[in-house]
Amino acid sequence: MILDPILDIFRGKAVTIPPMDGAFRPNTRLDEAPAFAELSEPDNLLVSGDRLLASSGNAVYSLAAGAEPKVIDTFPSPITALALSPSGDLTVALESSKVLISGKEVSLPADLSCITALAYTEDGTLWLANGSAAHAPSQWAADLMKKGASGSLWKRDATGGAFRKVAGDLAFPYGLHPIGRDVLVSESWRHQLIRFDGATGSHSTVLTHLPGYPARLAPAGDGGAWLALFAPRNRLIEFVLQETHYRQDMIDQVPPAYWIAPALASNRSFLEPLQCGGIRTMGIHKPWSPSRSYGLVVRLDAKMQPQFSLHSRANGTRHGICSVAEKDGRLFIACKGGDCVLAVDLVSGGF
Repeated sequence: MILDPILDIFRGKAVTIPPMDGAFRPNTRLDEAPAFAELSEPDNLLVSGDRLLASSGNAVYSLAAGAEPKVIDTFPSPITALALSPSGDLTVALESSKVLISGKEVSLPADLSCITALAYTEDGTLWLANGSAAHAPSQWAADLMKKGASGSLWKRDATGGAFRKVAGDLAFPYGLHPIGRDVLVSESWRHQLIRFDGATGSHSTVLTHLPGYPARLAPAGDGGAWLALFAPRNRLIEFVLQETHYRQDMIDQVPPAYWIAPALASNRSFLEPLQCGGIRTMGIHKPWSPSRSYGLVVRLDAKMQPQFSLHSRANGTRHGICSVAEKDGRLFIACKGGDCVLAVDLVSGGF
């Protein structure tokens, strides 16, 4: 209603979140999936020829079934994004605000300090998502709790040259997915996907009201896409985001690990919030209880609409999914909160 903003002053504003229903109906497929590799906080996944690459900390690993992850390259600071050019050049972004293509550093504008995603379109254009102008990639929780919307989208033509700003005022763009010469962007703090025109820079909203915070996207075999959501939305966090003074006191006085904020993993410390009777009954963690962490991967069709999803619920351990990759009929899932890479058979999985 047009009068809602005025009436909310007197009656209060309801805190609502989209339900886990329809294509987002909860299941336990991520907890049932076999671990393909054990790796500390795997972040980015990338298919390079016949290899599956994964980043963890400041190293890139090659993963193979039945073998220990093999380091193929290391860098002076943590890796925040990976991409492969049409000619096969490995492109790496670092926490230290650097981008390297086949080991050679690329010149960047001074205000790029939070590179969260890289992607090449079919014509060789390199797209770059800068999550925040105020925080580093590892400080994403602070950006959310301060209601940041200083992210931006950049691109560099295939012929080289300087990066050009395409859009600003984005609320933590976290994932990029090329569609022809266009690019699909996941905007985490606004829980939506936006499509940007590669020629004009104009944009349109493709998918809104997601039940979690979207992370990276990956192409699916039949023209659709896979979307990772790295944490769930819940009413308590949404309420805290509306309470300016409380939120500021929490930021000033409480260590970030114990904020009432989304997390990549939870249930590891007695100091964490959300541990009372609504979460556990007689020592049993309820799978449907509110949680700061969750595991969620969504299959999108060619029109970028949800078809089905894979879950690790509140009582599961495969939380903090930041990246996925499809290869040879299997879906590989980087479980940053569970320290492993999962493999799901798409042929016999009943999808």
